[in-house]
Amino acid sequence: MPVTPFGFAKLLLATLLIALLVHSAGSGAAYAEPSPLKLAFLGTKFLNDNEKLEPTTEAERHRLAALEQQFTSSIEKSRDYEIVPVTDDVRAKIATSQPLGQCGGCEATFGKELHADRVAWMSVQKVSNLILNMNLYVADPKTDKLTFLKSVDIRSNTDESWSRSLKYLLDNYFFAKTQPTSG
Repeated sequence: MPVTPFGFAKLLLATLLIALLVHSAGSGAAYAEPSPLKLAFLGTKFLNDNEKLEPTTEAERHRLAALEQQFTSSIEKSRDYEIVPVTDDVRAKIATSQPLGQCGGCEATFGKELHADRVAWMSVQKVSNLILNMNLYVADPKTDKLTFLKSVDIRSNTDESWSRSLKYLLDNYFFAKTQPTSG
């Protein structure tokens, strides 16, 4: 049975369409969005340089809790990371171990135990009521290497100054590093 030019074109088009459908079905995962990294937030340490002269206040303790809540909610909203809950067992280990950042890699151990891709922790250092410093650390538990470290200064010891400093740190450094740069 002879094939006409019109019939050949239809056959070619059908073959191309089938090949395209098979290719699309087989490579659907290649077009899926990458799953967010799992991040375990280990907490915030308050370092009061003048504890004897100016003891840590209840307002500062409240700011620490608010800062941690702001951090985790900002991370979740970014969709770049999924917050991994810290278990009570790991919380107890954190409370009884040396301070985060000074414990010889305990952060990586905690991250592995929590099956996290990254671990994060913060510190706020109070030099005085006018000068404070906020640090954010992020490490890869597999390599025990820091993947992010940034510090911002806080001027004045208020709820607003702490909150704005964290927002600035996240928006201008942490989230900015994951954004593509224009050439």
